[in-house]
Amino acid sequence: MRPDLFRQLFLLILLWLVLPQKGSAKPGIVKHRDLSASAARWIAPATDASQPNTWMACRKTFNLGRRPASVMARIAADSKYWLWVNGKMLVFEGGLKRGPDPENTYTDQADLAPYLKTGSNVIAVLVCYFGKEGFSHKSSGRAGLFFEAAALPEVNSNQSWKCQVLPAYQTAAAPLPNYRLPESSILYDARKATDGWQTAAFNDSTMPRARELGPEGSAPWNRLLPRPIPLFRDFGLKAYPQAPAFPFVSKGDTIVCNLPYNAQVTPYLEIEAPEAGRKISMFTDNYLLFLKGEVNLRSEYITRKGRQHYESLGWINGHKMYYVIPEGIRVLGLKYRETGYDTELSGSFSCDHAFLNQLWQKAQRTLYLNMRDSYMDCPERERAQWTGDAVNESGQAFYALSPSSHALGRKWLHELVAWQKKDSSLFAPAPAGNWDKELPDQSMASIGYYGLWNYYLHTGDRQTLRDVYDGARRYLLAWKLNDQGTVIFRPGGWTWGDWGDNRDMLLLYNLWYYLGLKGMQLTAAEIGRTEDAATYDTLMQRFALSFNRQFWNGSAYRDPAYKGRTDDRTQALAILSGIAGEEKYPALLKVFQTEAHASPYMEKYVFEAMFVMGQEKEALERHEKRFRPMVSNPRFTTLFEVWEMNDDGTGNGTVNHAWSGGGLTVLSQYLSGVAPLKPGYTQFQVKPQPGPLQRFDTNVPSRAGNIKVSWKQDGSKQLMTLTVPRDTEAFVTLPGTGYQQILLNGKAAWKKGDARNPFGMLRLKGGSWKIEAS
Repeated sequence: MRPDLFRQLFLLILLWLVLPQKGSAKPGIVKHRDLSASAARWIAPATDASQPNTWMACRKTFNLGRRPASVMARIAADSKYWLWVNGKMLVFEGGLKRGPDPENTYTDQADLAPYLKTGSNVIAVLVCYFGKEGFSHKSSGRAGLFFEAAALPEVNSNQSWKCQVLPAYQTAAAPLPNYRLPESSILYDARKATDGWQTAAFNDSTMPRARELGPEGSAPWNRLLPRPIPLFRDFGLKAYPQAPAFPFVSKGDTIVCNLPYNAQVTPYLEIEAPEAGRKISMFTDNYLLFLKGEVNLRSEYITRKGRQHYESLGWINGHKMYYVIPEGIRVLGLKYRETGYDTELSGSFSCDHAFLNQLWQKAQRTLYLNMRDSYMDCPERERAQWTGDAVNESGQAFYALSPSSHALGRKWLHELVAWQKKDSSLFAPAPAGNWDKELPDQSMASIGYYGLWNYYLHTGDRQTLRDVYDGARRYLLAWKLNDQGTVIFRPGGWTWGDWGDNRDMLLLYNLWYYLGLKGMQLTAAEIGRTEDAATYDTLMQRFALSFNRQFWNGSAYRDPAYKGRTDDRTQALAILSGIAGEEKYPALLKVFQTEAHASPYMEKYVFEAMFVMGQEKEALERHEKRFRPMVSNPRFTTLFEVWEMNDDGTGNGTVNHAWSGGGLTVLSQYLSGVAPLKPGYTQFQVKPQPGPLQRFDTNVPSRAGNIKVSWKQDGSKQLMTLTVPRDTEAFVTLPGTGYQQILLNGKAAWKKGDARNPFGMLRLKGGSWKIEAS
């Protein structure tokens, strides 16, 4: 070959290797493809695996001369997987719904080494392919598994693996889940089961070899991005707290088993069937609540003859599990497995008001129930990451859950911007395959003061600010202003505002825009975008003057063209944004005393605004009046979506909506007074506003450590004990102004008349402190 032709051919091959191929990632960021014989490939069964709700078994047998200390595996599946090594479960429901952006896919990581042994070993992976779009998942259109272990290349997925569709897994007949859910209701026919395929003893000689679909980076999965949240926590199989005595023979019964609380669960049964072909149905009370409307998920099982056990792997949720068991079947045991996001319910709050204690606890339970692949609006109807819901939920997580929960907030913000459309709009829910409508108010809330900036204050994660800033800026600039500096109404794809009536929409959108500006100004300054910060500051000053001039009528903020009753939501946002000065507070208090239109989602902002005004007693009274029916309902451990719910949980919404838990944040942040002053809690305040309460105890599981505050009013004395985490600093101000002196760990720390410190603020380093004011 001529040297010049050889050089041209070499250059063409080099370009093919380094440039993105069709369906791959964006130019300049394509991962190098390892095309060696031992490289991992995407695999699937040789037969058709493209139908929705297809389940496939994948196996790899190999030998080890010695057990390695560590074997980290990268695992990606479309759509979910379960992993066994030598018959022992390593991952219960791995994989995340697609995806990090509209093109690419998440990959998990797990260490195989503790499960390996010298000699013969077996890796078994069960893959579930959703095969349809939803409000939380974009389907790739193709089932597949990718398995790579760099330290043990002989186990990499390729045609040496065995792989087949499992015919026992089928789809239950109508009623089908509503269009928002990518999951299907599972029917498992035990007559067609491939028993023991996960175990080392199974003879896989008749299993067909896998079909290779392409190396890493191949379409339709494209780039593999590391999973940004922990693997889900498996609490193990447990007996129901309330269930019948076993064994018993069914008389055609519906067996109702109570769960300890509303949880994400998979049902389990152990039975002895006198014949094959009998159908058992499994579902929860939450399924029954939606049976006449937005149907969600259930499970079905077809028996074979004899003794058998089965766990339905598609999670469902509720307070009660129902088993409909045909007559004559001997029931040996019924259990459940709770799984969920891997975090601790570390935060706490209690006081001398039972309602507030129950509100906080139900909010915490509802929050945890609405966390899994992403933040969710509800765990049954749609499982979707509506971004306004995520604003409220992430705010609660900082006070209710351990810091491992912060990763879900980071994932939410990255996904929100990564799914940004070419016209700069941000839509929600994302990820999603069959929805792309912008809700302008929710999107603006997410990039602003209560979304991105609040995330940074609590976590100190400056990298996320940098990562999402440019996309957030593009969205902010997509909103247009009139010649007076306020917002030209932006309808978006869904002009929502809030549930309920009497929504002063123009003002709601204007105030969310201002809060967006406020958060973006702080963000820009923090990451060194000083010109942007100055621009935002100028816009804010002009906006505030213009907004007050246009919309304040002497007693409330109103759009002159708006004809409904005065909107309490609007007044709350005006206070929280700083648009409304203190001179307007008396008039705005009258609005909150007479107008109550906010949904449970927006009521959080009314509650918070009343604390900012210093109206703690009025705030607590209003919040209790509005929330008492749902908080006091003994049937449910969770909070509802809307006010108009019946005692049995029927109504216009779900009984599991974490957007309703904003009161948790207010009780911890304002009533208990714990809030970060510098990012990551390097400095924080303890400035309680207990109002009429006589005591409270709270624990805030901050990134810096647990902040524990115990306060009580004891006659003329105030007593506080405080734990300040190491390497942090607390600024403590006790409620009220009538005390004469403050003792700190028994020693005088302040006396009335101190001109340099008129309010008795204490600056405390890490340690345990006892404060007494008299």
